[in-house]
Amino acid sequence: MNITRVTPPGAVFLADNLALDFINSEYGMGEQHHDCFSDNESVMNWLKAATVLPDDYAAPAPAGLLDLAHEFRECARNLVNAAMIGTPADFTVINTALDAGQPVTALGWSDEEQAFQAVTQRRDDSPPSLLWPVAQSLVNLLTNEKFEFVRQCEAHDCVLLFHDLTKSHRRRWCSMATCGNRMKVAAFRSRNKR
Repeated sequence: MNITRVTPPGAVFLADNLALDFINSEYGMGEQHHDCFSDNESVMNWLKAATVLPDDYAAPAPAGLLDLAHEFRECARNLVNAAMIGTPADFTVINTALDAGQPVTALGWSDEEQAFQAVTQRRDDSPPSLLWPVAQSLVNLLTNEKFEFVRQCEAHDCVLLFHDLTKSHRRRWCSMATCGNRMKVAAFRSRNKR
């Protein structure tokens, strides 16, 4: 069966972290502002594009998903920004999603392996359950010793965040193909004007 992945228009997956990519689903400034989440279905499409949900996931988008996604994204952005400067922030929305969306683990039997196994599955198709993997990714990011490598793109007009997992930890731009090239060309032109 051929499955076509529907990626929300303008979605960027360049942060090397699910939670940061979720935050980056809204970006730009002024007239260049873009939000990948325009309705419940667009949030579902983003979750599929991020491989949080399988491509063949067919349940309808639950009511309230868009509202929770917006609230969750704003809270996550505030938490990451607060963690970058070492100050506290409200994490109620994240903890609510973690609690209400906690996957269920049950004992199951594998005919293939002829053995018992732990089977973990989404609790239900509610908005907190659908966003739980993003919440868990955020918790892992904020409590990991490698949080120090979370950066904001150095381009003056870019608000995208990324997790610098390069060996040297010297990544400066969200993407070399976009902001990196623009900033290097601008610097070159500035040097050559003299």
